[in-house]
Amino acid sequence: MEHSGDLISLIYLSAATVPFLKQDLLELLTLSRANNSKLGITGMLLFKDGNFLQTLEGEQKKVLDLYEKIALDRRHQNLVALWQGPCTERAFPDWSMGFHDLRSADAAQTPGFNSFLDTSLTSVDFATDPGRAKKLLLLFKEEKLLAKATGVH
Repeated sequence: MEHSGDLISLIYLSAATVPFLKQDLLELLTLSRANNSKLGITGMLLFKDGNFLQTLEGEQKKVLDLYEKIALDRRHQNLVALWQGPCTERAFPDWSMGFHDLRSADAAQTPGFNSFLDTSLTSVDFATDPGRAKKLLLLFKEEKLLAKATGVH
């Protein structure tokens, strides 16, 4: 059992070194979800224009070990940790890895997303304001919960 003092959240950006087609993203997601479940790590992954924005949450050592593993993955480059710190509760407790491809047509329909449409996931705006990155990640959590509750996917 984890203690709330052991929980951390880490938000990072990275650029893909190889093109990720829809099938590639699904394979990455399937593997990530299985690994994260074993480790007790939850979070959300967004993908746009060859860039990833991800939050990882869980026990500090496990999250930092996973982040180190991601940093060594040759499919990622320009890894930038935007924010890291303790959290009292998980923002994504039910998801071994929530995911949204921001290239999809339904992404633009997410309420509140319009302010992010022109922002690249490598934007300096995120580096200077990590709270903005977290807001974007949480926006898609709310959209997915609403879709699940209403039966609209």
